[in-house]
This record gives sequence, structure tokens and C-alpha cells, in this order.
Amino acid sequence: MDTPQYTTLSRILIMVAIFLIPGYLLVRIYLVPHPTESNEAYFTGKESCIACHQKEFLDWQESHHSKAMDDATAKTIRGNFDNATLETQGRIHRFFKKGDQFMVHTDGADGKMQDFEIKYVFGYTPLQQYLVEFPGGRLQTLALTWDTENEQWYHMADHVYAGQDINHENWLHWTNQAQNWNSMCADCHSTNLVKGYDYKTDTYNTTWSEINVSCEACHGPGSKHLEWADLPDYAREDIANYGLEVKTSGIDHVQYADNCVRCHSRRAALTDFDHSSGSIYDHVIPNLPEDPTWYIDGQILEEDYVYASFMQSKMHMKEVQCNDCHNVHSGKLLYGNQGDQYNQLCAQCHLADIYDSPNHHFHKKEGMPGEAVTSESGVKFEVGSGTLCINCHMHGRNYMGVDYRRDHSFRIPRPDLSIKYGVPNACNQCHTDKSNEWSEHYITQWFGKSYRYHFAEAFSAARKGDTHAIDQLKNISKDELYPASIRALSIQHLATYFPDSSQTLAGSFIHHSNPTIRLAAVKAASLESLEDLAHLWPVLYDETKAIRIEAVNRLITAGAREQVPDKYIEIFNKAYNEYEQILLYNADFPTGKFNLGNFYYNQGKNELAAQYYSKALEQDQELHLAKLNLAHCYYELKQNDKAAQFFESYLKIAPTNAQAMYSYGLLLSEMNKYPQSLDMLLKSYELDDRSPRVAHNIAMMYDFMEEKQLAEEFLKKEIALVGGYNSKAELLRYYLSNNMQTKALNYARTMQKEYPDVADLNLLVKQLSQ
Repeated sequence: MDTPQYTTLSRILIMVAIFLIPGYLLVRIYLVPHPTESNEAYFTGKESCIACHQKEFLDWQESHHSKAMDDATAKTIRGNFDNATLETQGRIHRFFKKGDQFMVHTDGADGKMQDFEIKYVFGYTPLQQYLVEFPGGRLQTLALTWDTENEQWYHMADHVYAGQDINHENWLHWTNQAQNWNSMCADCHSTNLVKGYDYKTDTYNTTWSEINVSCEACHGPGSKHLEWADLPDYAREDIANYGLEVKTSGIDHVQYADNCVRCHSRRAALTDFDHSSGSIYDHVIPNLPEDPTWYIDGQILEEDYVYASFMQSKMHMKEVQCNDCHNVHSGKLLYGNQGDQYNQLCAQCHLADIYDSPNHHFHKKEGMPGEAVTSESGVKFEVGSGTLCINCHMHGRNYMGVDYRRDHSFRIPRPDLSIKYGVPNACNQCHTDKSNEWSEHYITQWFGKSYRYHFAEAFSAARKGDTHAIDQLKNISKDELYPASIRALSIQHLATYFPDSSQTLAGSFIHHSNPTIRLAAVKAASLESLEDLAHLWPVLYDETKAIRIEAVNRLITAGAREQVPDKYIEIFNKAYNEYEQILLYNADFPTGKFNLGNFYYNQGKNELAAQYYSKALEQDQELHLAKLNLAHCYYELKQNDKAAQFFESYLKIAPTNAQAMYSYGLLLSEMNKYPQSLDMLLKSYELDDRSPRVAHNIAMMYDFMEEKQLAEEFLKKEIALVGGYNSKAELLRYYLSNNMQTKALNYARTMQKEYPDVADLNLLVKQLSQ
């Protein structure tokens, strides 16, 4: 029997044993949710990481990722809500508190001033934004923004949309879709984000496992990793990558960048992110660095979130990775953010004796006599700033009003390109009072007049229709010394500006190993014949979702759905359903609804197409192409009055669209409005006199209106444009139908010389001769 003393001692030992259990195990046992029947990895939360990864966790706590989003509390709000006001956009906006709530008085969805409660904070520095909750699960981002550096309120529209009238009806207004958190921001500011958009009700049920960008946002769900950590050392070897979904070590520079691209890029989203997927192109399609978002030479213009710039750089081509310069957990630079510490980053690869010297940068050092300069972005650069590598090779721009971001393409200043193409260069971005020629003079004086060929030369020539660009674009697309994004753009430019020269090239890249190039080739592929289609059917089997859906999109647009070979029917239907789901996933955007409309229109489902075009216009009244497509939809549906209404509305915005005028002219003819029809057709021809179809229809209209001479004139113009037997036969038919026997005989004899073997023509000449 135990003595009382022994019993007491046992209890004490048991209690000690319990308290010695590591804290992370208690968290794992009691706080981490466990699925009951699934063997898939699940999210466990940052608390399960702390015990083993304390340094990384402490670094992360100081990062922008950890402060990406939070509940609105006195601790997290940085803005002044002590009855502060801001007079802008013709209104006085007020920031105040109501008990524990943070409130703003501003213009709402109806344009009237009213009070809104701040639900969440968004970001930390150099600016902080605020989210307001709306019905339907929507969170909207206020345009009223706190500048954390200068500690003052400002209105985003004054900077980002300066000169535009951003009223409550504009889709850029803070209550509308352009500023919707669920679709525009959420997936990159929270962990395990599920958008939860219901296209049937146009509502959201957006969820996350952690409100900010936590450990598992990058490493993937951690449950399998915790299982790995629980195993004895000898049992761990058979488990790949420590049980984690995402590999972050022992990977190459491309894989490393792909771990960041889903957030640090302008992109089109395909679905909620799945960390177990093999390719980033299963989730997003990163934008290529092309205008109007980038300058023609690839420099940043609008926000690009680094990726498209970095992928152009020699740094990336030389296998430099993000973590060669950044602490990936804190986001800070490895050598700090002050003075010549920047240059230490570059000196990891570039010899300081050569590059960190006056013989290379030609600028004054700190302390030397001189005056500061203020860049075009309003950033003040003191004497000595010119010695920093980043100020010549990573110049930046302000985004969102006060957020100065540097161009990660790491380019050499090229004032010569500024002179030719109007692009920026670092010299004049600082020395704003000088000309590009002034900068060019010094660059050539210091480094010589020899310049490396730049792809901007080919892109500019292509825009102008200069056929010399054809060979240049082909050479760039084949040259592995160019970044994949630039090669992809070369393929697309060939298809856009020189379609007759792109088909063979696109076909040669359609199965390329790089998905960026492969996708560009699918977009550029010509689909004019059954032989062309035959090249695209196998692409439906591509391992990457973005390629498959682009292939099915091209095939549907080409009207090939009824021509699918038997052996491809199953895979086509699978890709078709996959593509439709992606379109529905993005149907919360006006452009998403517009794309859905195109999807259904190309299949002859005009009522469904009109429904989505109309919804797109409701969200964004400036999406004018939806008006044009609605006009075509109603034309197909035989609702001519509605079609005419949308043609007229569109042409008020696009009065030089010759093709739209031509289509409207045909509609007016069907509505028996012949003078108006002729007027519209003539306007179309004046804008673009290269269309034989327009010339033909004008001729038919003149014929109907008894203007015989003008009818003949335009039929001859049609022949001059297209040539061929059919167009000439139309003129012959015109002579015959108008009893112009002599003209008909003479013209038939002329045609007979060119087409001596056409039996019907020979018979006609014989009959007319008699």
C-alpha cells in the first residue's frame, strides 16, 4: 500500500512530467484541427512551427507578410481616427471612433456621404489601407489611405487615377469591383485563402486559415511535416521534403521564383491555390512585360510586383535567386537598408574594386560638394546617392501614391532608347532638368558608343508594320540567351503583326519545355484549316492547365467544337469543362463575365452570352467592348432594335471602328433603313478601304438604290482588293442582271482569256455572242 508521502511524490512527478512536454506538442494535440477521414495534408497554423523554427518565426514577425492583414483594433490601426478630416474629391471625409469601433464618413455606393465601420487593416508600411464589410460577403478597400511615412491621410484616386472622375458609378470607386478585397487582394494577403465565389448568387463565402501571410502560405499545409518531425531519425529518410508540400531548398532558380510568382506578379488567376500542384501555370498565368503595363523595353510602368521584371534580368538568367539578396522570412535585404550596405549585396558577385568605384559610377561620394536632386517620382537623392548600384540599375517609381518600388530587371541605363522610343532611363529619372541627349553624351563619353542590340528595336518595328521586324522577332524567339518572357512576346508579336509569318514558328514551339513559351505558341497558332487544327488537338493533353485551357479556348473560338476527331472527344470535353470552371471562378470580375459571354457566344449560346455581357456592363460601364458584343448577340437573336441600340452606344465611344460600322450597316439594311445603311457602310470604307466585303456591300446598296455607275465602281474596287474568279464573276453578274449586254460580253471575253477552262464562262460568251 502506498504511503501518503509516496502518493504525494508521485503526483508531483506526474505534474512535472506533464509540464515538461514541449509546448508545440500541446498545441498540436489540443489546438490543431485533425481531419477524420482524409490522409491529405492540412493546415496546422504558425503555432505548430514555433518550437522548432524560432529564428525564422522571429524574422517573420517583423515582415510585411506577418502584417499583410489583421483585425481592426487599437493595436493594429496606424491611421489617425481622432476626428481627423481630409478634403478631397469635392468632399470632406472624416475619420473617428465610436466606442471601440473605427469609423469613416465618406461617399458610399449610392454616392451619398455616410458612416462605415472599419473591419480589417490591410498592410503596414509605407501605407495602410482599410476594409469595410458589405452584404454578400464582400469586403471593399477604402480609397482613403494612411501614409505611414508622412503620417497623413490621402485619397488613392488623387494619385493612381489623377484626372479621372471616380464617382460611385465608376467601377474604380471603392465600393465597386475594382476595389473588392475578395477578388483583387485576398489570395496574397492571407493563408489558405478560398475565394468562395458563387456565380449564381454573385456572392462570396471567402475563408482563410490564418488572416495574414503565415508559414504555410509559402511552405504549404504542415500536418505531414509534423508527422515527419514525430518520427525517429531512422524513419524519416523515406519521406520526401520533410513531409512538406512545397520544396524550398535544393531547387533551382526557376523553381525558387515560381514559389513567389503567385503573389509577386501581375497575373490571371485560374483557381484557388493548391500547394501540391506541379506547375505555377496550374493556378496563375503571369503577365508578360508588354504595354500598356510595361514600357516597350520592359521597364516598369504600372505595378508589376517584381516577377515580370526579374525574369527579364541577367541576374535571373545567371541563376540568381530571391534569397541571394533577401532574407525570405523577414523580407529584408541581407546587408541592411542603409548607404553602401546596398552595394555589399552586389559585391557578392560583382568585384567591388571594379564596379564600386568612381571609374564605373562617375558620381560624387557622400560629403563631396554638390546639391541633392529630386527624381521624377519625388524621391530626394542626396549627394553620394549616385554611387549606389541600385540607383543606376534599379531605379523605381511610386505606386499607390507613396509606395516607391524598384525595377528588378537590373538594367543598364540606355538614354539612346529614351531618345528613340520615349522610355525612361535612370540618368534622367534623377536629373530631371537635363535632356536625354545630355545623358547620352555622358554615357558614350564614359563607356563608348557601342550598344548591345535591344529587343525594343524589333518590338517597335513590328508595331509600325516594318517587315524587317519579322526576322528580328524570329531570331529573338529562337535565341536561348533571351529571357523566356521576351521570347514569348516575340512569338506573340509575330502572330499579331505578321500572322502569315508566324504559323511555322508557332508550331515549332507548341510543345516547348518552357510553359511561358509553349503558351505563347498556342496563342499564336493559326487555325485557318483542318491541318492547323490538327496541330492543336494533342495540346489538350498538355500537363499544364494554362496550356490546356488556352488550346480549348482557341479551338472553340475557331468554331471547331463540332469538328473534334473521335479520339480527342473525351479529352476535349474534359478540357472544355475545366475551362468553363475557370471562367466561372473569375466571373466576379466584369472582364470575367465578359469572357464567359465570349465563351458562350462562340458556341452559339447567344441568350446566355447576352446575359453575361449585360452583367459585365452593370459592373463596369466603361467596358465598351461588351456593348459591341451585345450588339452582335442581339443581331443573332433577331432582336434588331436592341442590336442597333448597342451599336450606336458603342460607336459613340469608338467612332473610328470600321468593322463595327460595317456590321451596323448590315443590320440597318436588314431593318430596311437603306439610306442609313449606305451612310454607315461608306463611313466604314472611308476609315478602312482595304475590305473587299465592305466595297461589295456598298455596290449592292448602290445597285438597289439605282445608282448604277457607283455600284459598278465599287465592284471594281472589290476586284482590285481581292482579285480572283468569284469577285470578277460578281461584276459579270451585275452587268447581266442590269441588262448591260455589251459590257457583259466584253467583260466575259476578258475573263475567258484568264480562265479558258471554265465551261460555264465559255457557254455564256457563246450565248451572249448570239
